[in-house]
Amino acid sequence: MDKTTSRGRIILAVFGVVLVLLGLPLTWGGVQLATLGGSWYYLFAGLALIVSGVLIARRRLAGAAVFAVLFAVTIAWSLWEAGLDFWPLVPRVSGPLFMAFLLLLLLPRFPGWTQGAKAPLAMAGLTALLMGGAVALALQPKHVTRHDFTQAVPGKVSAETLAAGNEWREYAHTGKGTRYITADQITPDNVRNLKVAWEFDYGEAPAAATLAEDQNTPTYANGVLYSCTPSNTVNALDAQTGKLLWSYAAKGASPIWQRCRGVTYYEAQPAAGQPPAGQSVGNPPATGGACQARIVMNAIDGRLIELDAATGKPCADFGDNGVVNLNADIGETPPAMYIPTSAPTVMQDKIVVGGWIFDGQKVGEPSGVVRAFDARSGELVWAWDMGKPDVTKLPPAGETYTLGTPNIWSTPAYDLELGLIYLPTGNSTPDFWGAHRRDFDEKYGSSVVALDIATGRERWHFQTVHHDVWDYDVPSQPALYDIPDGRGGTIPALIQTTKQGQIFVLDRRTGQPITKVEERPVPQGAAPGDFLSPTQPFSVGMPQLGVDTLSEAKMWGVSMFDQLYCRIRYRSMRYEGMYTPPGTDTSLMFPSPFGGMNWGSASIDEGRGLLIVNDMRIPRYVKLIPRAIADTMQGGIHGAGIFPQAGTPFAIETDNVMSPLGIPCMEPPFGTMTAIDLNTKKIVWQVPMGTVKDTRLFGTLKVGLPLPIGMPTVGGALTTASGLTFYSGTQDFALRALDTTSGREIWKADLPVGAQMTPMSYIAPNGKQYIVVSAGGARESPIRGSKVIAYALPD
Repeated sequence: MDKTTSRGRIILAVFGVVLVLLGLPLTWGGVQLATLGGSWYYLFAGLALIVSGVLIARRRLAGAAVFAVLFAVTIAWSLWEAGLDFWPLVPRVSGPLFMAFLLLLLLPRFPGWTQGAKAPLAMAGLTALLMGGAVALALQPKHVTRHDFTQAVPGKVSAETLAAGNEWREYAHTGKGTRYITADQITPDNVRNLKVAWEFDYGEAPAAATLAEDQNTPTYANGVLYSCTPSNTVNALDAQTGKLLWSYAAKGASPIWQRCRGVTYYEAQPAAGQPPAGQSVGNPPATGGACQARIVMNAIDGRLIELDAATGKPCADFGDNGVVNLNADIGETPPAMYIPTSAPTVMQDKIVVGGWIFDGQKVGEPSGVVRAFDARSGELVWAWDMGKPDVTKLPPAGETYTLGTPNIWSTPAYDLELGLIYLPTGNSTPDFWGAHRRDFDEKYGSSVVALDIATGRERWHFQTVHHDVWDYDVPSQPALYDIPDGRGGTIPALIQTTKQGQIFVLDRRTGQPITKVEERPVPQGAAPGDFLSPTQPFSVGMPQLGVDTLSEAKMWGVSMFDQLYCRIRYRSMRYEGMYTPPGTDTSLMFPSPFGGMNWGSASIDEGRGLLIVNDMRIPRYVKLIPRAIADTMQGGIHGAGIFPQAGTPFAIETDNVMSPLGIPCMEPPFGTMTAIDLNTKKIVWQVPMGTVKDTRLFGTLKVGLPLPIGMPTVGGALTTASGLTFYSGTQDFALRALDTTSGREIWKADLPVGAQMTPMSYIAPNGKQYIVVSAGGARESPIRGSKVIAYALPD
């Protein structure tokens, strides 16, 4: 036997063994999937690989023939299930195509092969070209929707936006919640010239283990940028150089959920007859003593803090030496039970605050009361306790506000002309069981509630989910914008994005829908002892984002193996579409409580009438655990694990449905950005957001390929009058600028780590427009940092 023959025997034997080893898990998984009523393809493919591998190891050409049949069946099955959709084809075809390439190279080594080497080598070359072409295609965005945008009706820039000018004194620029600025120095034509103007390292890289995250959108006024850290340190920076002017360490403490989404700048009313604070934007702070201009912050341990904007010292005339205790009168608040993470809302000399209540813990958690405090003294002005509407300030002595009511953890919006503040509400705790809920819990849960700013009394409410047992609390700040009425006028609208991918457009004067909302039947079958609403509201007059019904064929993975795993997971769960009710079996929920849309909220290009919305698409499972079993199990961190739901018959187990590689078990994209014309109510464009470049498999292995697959998005977008949309909340480490009218990416800057906040902008005293991000780390990345970075055009 010559060496060539010996080498060929070994190579064929190794290749055959590899095929057998690949076929074994496919066969085992294929049996499971077929038993569950799923596709028989994987069982067939596994058996075919085993037979083919055994024959090839024995140098039988029949092994190549068996593989050829498998390959033909694979192509036909893939096209039948996925059509020509690129990403769904990848796990179905890529593995068999690579195996076919290797087999073609090996064909001349079979003893019975008599056709020479040219034909199989030529076919192998063609296969290599196909694989190379697939790689090139993978680098191009898929699932892109673009329509020409023609602005038939001029957009109406609000008076508040015009008055705010080039400053950014509130979380969303103004109380209208549009995240739009009229500054137009940076344009689609020159944005490619943006450079880092300055960086500031705040020295507090968030620890992923504590769920600490930098979600801070800085505030700007009078030449100073105010930024906060996850532990509530406020840093005042020279907005032109990034130089630290002062720092105040509140030392906010919480075992989890450490974050500060922003602070609010407030100018105390200097004298009678002057414009009230919140309307005097664009003017320098009043003079005449300390704390004429103030920084207002919620600390994660339940403190409301005011600082002198000039020095960072606590304002002695506010509360107890600058601090109001938000934990008072709301019930027991052990660490992490009550965490006000969102920036305070300040208007008409009032500070309105709610707070996040730890989900899923027990019946009767701290109250979801909303309170307004005097912005100068810290005295309580009013309280809205939905369970005790007659209690307008402090509860009676020895009592608390109503425990366990739906809370307002996101950011309100307000309309000073109408005198209304709009609250996005959560649920009565715990989230996945509702038989214990009271009439007012049922009325106000997962709603938008309009209160009178002066008195705190309800004017109207609109519910987005009835008897919510899916944790679909309203997560985002409403956006207030006057939309065309079709008759040459406008309607004052409130636009509310939701976790379930619905966008509700309401008349903000009355709460009545402007665009069509239908009550549609939804799946029934409540858990023992609970009940369900027979219908849910669907916003059919607006596009619904990321709400496609899942199926086994839509389960996805990078390879055929993790796709098979995800298909088995799907078939192992009960799923009846949106609003599948939780039960004691494992059910699949999509959209998940992460969204759809979440706290990042929407942005509106007011001049063009375009609503800009980012979303995420991650399936999730839930399972109710009977109390006797649940009490013996360990809990989890927020968002994943076992949550006790004490006081109900069931705990809840919940987590994302992911492949073994940590990839969502559904077809991409996993996150998109969408522009909707508020005149026509149609999608103008939709693009996947983010690549897998900085994704780390198993938490350590960096992918490194800039595949624009569209990843889950966190935070919101900034729009500018020049026609740019800035976004940084992707899972790769980048700040992007998109053309607002087309969605095309026209500039990108690499960040040292990911970012979760909403970018903001201002024009400094030197006349330059700046774009600012705070980069502390992407949601799913173990890589953390602590930098505030400002970009500007060069001189």
